[in-house]
Parts: sequence; structure tokens; C-alpha cells
Amino acid sequence: MQLTNFDTAAFLRDYWQKKPLLIKNPWTEWSDPLEPDDLAGLACEEGVESRLITQATASGGWTVEHGALAEERFGQLGDKHWTLLVQAVDHYLPGVAALIEPFRFIPNWRIDDVMVSYATQGGGVGPHFDQYDVFLIQGIGQRRWQIGPVCDSATATLPHDDLRLLTEFKACEEWICEPGDILYVPPGVSHNGVAVSDHCMTYSVGFRAPSRSELIGDWADDLIAEMEDDDRYTDPLLKEQDNPGEIRPDAIDALHKMVTEKMADRDAFARWFGQYSSTPKYPDADWGAEEPASVDHLREHLASGQPLLRNPASRFSFIRQPGDLLMLFVDGASFPCTDQKCIAFAEALCAQDRIYLAHELIQSDEVMALVTTFYNQGSLVFDL
Repeated sequence: MQLTNFDTAAFLRDYWQKKPLLIKNPWTEWSDPLEPDDLAGLACEEGVESRLITQATASGGWTVEHGALAEERFGQLGDKHWTLLVQAVDHYLPGVAALIEPFRFIPNWRIDDVMVSYATQGGGVGPHFDQYDVFLIQGIGQRRWQIGPVCDSATATLPHDDLRLLTEFKACEEWICEPGDILYVPPGVSHNGVAVSDHCMTYSVGFRAPSRSELIGDWADDLIAEMEDDDRYTDPLLKEQDNPGEIRPDAIDALHKMVTEKMADRDAFARWFGQYSSTPKYPDADWGAEEPASVDHLREHLASGQPLLRNPASRFSFIRQPGDLLMLFVDGASFPCTDQKCIAFAEALCAQDRIYLAHELIQSDEVMALVTTFYNQGSLVFDL
């Protein structure tokens, strides 16, 4: 699926992380990649993250139920004021995964997943704000979107264990989204979407934005795991001081250096971040091949012209390093590439969701070793 008459450079310059934008049906051809019943079926499966949100119109209260949901639950809901949200639908349905492709002008490591919602008339999740960018693609039906002011952690919210609803919301813009329309909402901008048709589906292409505290905490945890217990503070040149209660500047300098010289290692941070950012959304999910394949078996398939497909649940990225070295990251693991054929393969793997390997790459033992590893762990599959 492709966008038409969409100026990527202008969007990044004028709107990305700056202000909302309504894009009226920019697709060459739009059709929903799944049916409401398919979404409900996913919500009934174990291991699929889903929420059912209902609003009691009399009290104005909101109720959240977490999946897996019982199939009969949907027959008890009525035809108004409820919403089903299913996370990471792109992991399970290639047609939904294809919705990410038009937004690949945003780096891979920033892309999170595609959440799909189905709402009956009046259904929504209430006025709220997110801490990440999102493209809201309207599927079947219609939804009224209201845009409000920019919010932050100090903005007042209603007490609720599962929803972060704004105490006050005043809309400054409003649109009715029709099938194929896209609404871009930057981080922190409050918004409220309400279904105005009997059946309403919305595809939310969301992006990741790690917080400073997450980066520091996770990076420090990784460093600590590699440190030796005998790596300790020493002061062999200690001198007597006037007051034993004083922590002297030279001690503070030495202690501060112990911390900062580890945290300031840019190359180590780059390797860690590549692994951190390529870790799958659900790392415990097993996508591995039912039977491990050999290099010769995979080489034969590739030589016949079969393309490899990236598993939508997998994440791929790379970092260039000095000395013609490229570090490839796939599903939380790193793979150093020094051979030019391996580098060419890694670049193609990160740029395309469907990969046709040239003859010289198929004949490369180094490339095929990577292909075999990724195929057997489920990061790559054949388009059968």
C-alpha cells in the first residue's frame, strides 16, 4: 500500500512532533486488511494483548477488561459505547503489517506496532494523550476526532488503574474521519476519538520514544551485569585530613569518574542500544521454525528464486562502525559484518520486508550462515 501526493520532506519539516495533520484518503487504493470478526477472534486468543473498554453512559464510568476474552462476551455487549483494542495485530496478519510500509521514512527502531480498534457507535477510550507519535488510519465507518491542548506529566487525570483520562478536555479542532483518512498526532497532544457509525475500525501505527529514565536504567543494568565485584574504589595515596566527616573533592572526583567513564563509552552504548531497540515487543513469543533447516536446504530454495520475508514480529537495524564494520541487530542479538557481501545482505535486510538474494550472496557462506540463523529462529520465513 502506498501514499499518493504525500510530501515526506514537508511533513517532517512542518508537522512531525510539532502539530497534528489530517491527511484525506491518500492511498492509491484503500481497503480494510481485516474484518471485525477477525479482530474479535484475535482478542480471544491466549498471548494476544487486548482490552475491552465499555462506558456506562449513566454514570460516565469506564470499565476495562483484559484479554484473552471469552467468545460469548461479545454477544453480551449491545450495540453502543464499547471499544475493542488489540495490540500488535501486525505480528499476526501481513495485511495489517503492510500498513507500516508507507511510514518507513521514520527509522525502523522508532516503529512500535499497529494497534487495531473496533468501536460501536459512541465507543471510544476517552480524552487522553500519548507520549509517542501515532498515525490513526480510519478503516470502516466514521470516527469524530477532537484535538485539544498539549499535555505533560503534570496534567490532571482521572483516577483509573488502566486508563489515563484527562480531568478536563477542551477541543480546539475537530474532524470526521472517513475510510482511508489518516490523522497524525504528535506526542503530548490531547485527543478524543468517538465512533459515529455502527461499526468503526481504526488502525494506530505507533512509534517508540524511550524516556531518559528508561535509557539510563536499562543501560546501567546491562553495565552492572558485566562488572566484576572487585572493581572497587581505591585510595592508595590517601592523606590525613582535618575533619574525618568531610568527603573531599578528590574523592568525589574519583568516585564520579568510576561511574561516568563506564557510562560515557559511546561504542559500548551503541552496541547495547542496537540490541535493546531490536528486542521484539514480546520477547517470550516463540516464532522459531518447526524443524531447523540446513544451509544447503535454504540455499536451494533461494537459488530457485524464492524471496525471504521478514517476520513482522521481528526487528532489524544496523549501526555503521569505523573500519568498514557494520553491526547488524536482529531480535535483540548482534551480528558483526565485515565481509562486503554480509554488509550488502544486512543493508537489504533492514531496508526491505521482502528480500531476493543475488547469486553471489547465495553462494556466500557468511551470508548463508546468517540466513540460516535468522530462518531457524523465525526472524525470516519463505513466501510460500
